[in-house]
Amino acid sequence: MNVSEIYTSIPLGDGSTHAHTSTWVASTLRQEIAEGRLLPGSKLSEQALSSALGVSRNTLREGFTLLDSDLIISRIPNRGVFVASPDAADIREIYAVRRTIEPAALAWGPKLDIDELSRIIEQARAAAEAENIALMADANQQFHETIVRATGSVHLLELMSRVLAKMRLVFHAMSDAPDFHSHYVSRNSALVDLLSSGQRMEAADTLQLYLNTAETELLEHYESSQPR
Repeated sequence: MNVSEIYTSIPLGDGSTHAHTSTWVASTLRQEIAEGRLLPGSKLSEQALSSALGVSRNTLREGFTLLDSDLIISRIPNRGVFVASPDAADIREIYAVRRTIEPAALAWGPKLDIDELSRIIEQARAAAEAENIALMADANQQFHETIVRATGSVHLLELMSRVLAKMRLVFHAMSDAPDFHSHYVSRNSALVDLLSSGQRMEAADTLQLYLNTAETELLEHYESSQPR
């Protein structure tokens, strides 16, 4: 999909109707990144985006400032604004946050939705059978967002939306390693099995180990891909 198609595919409406428009702009673009429609290194055209979002360029720039603070875009002088390309430090930060929030959500979250997690697993299995890496990554994002939703905390969910946007950028680097995504389908399924049998603490401990493994795998892949 080219840049113009990405912008025209965003279901945005009129940004001028939003009370906190720059926050809405940032949230909308963050979602586009989290869902894989804006990829690492993509240039964000002020003219195209302000038109697609129905906001002024000044408002768009305010939204960019919010995204810049999330470290999911990069401003390069005399070149423009680009979707960020995460490095090893970003990967470590992402997993530090995830290890703090997600196991606790599985252990104690009052709004744990096992049926929804099971539904997502079925989507992930279908994507794996079709060897569709993008859909496997989508399902994985949904799975972990649903875990955090169990906390019932709006603030934690907002934080997770930022983490998932950065996570999508990291996952893009693994697009040449389909096994990375496919074996997490089975790991997620194992978590649901534990939850379904009432073993929430065991699921939390399993997720903690799973996140450690994922971080190590991503860091190894990142290091091996760097020029020597």
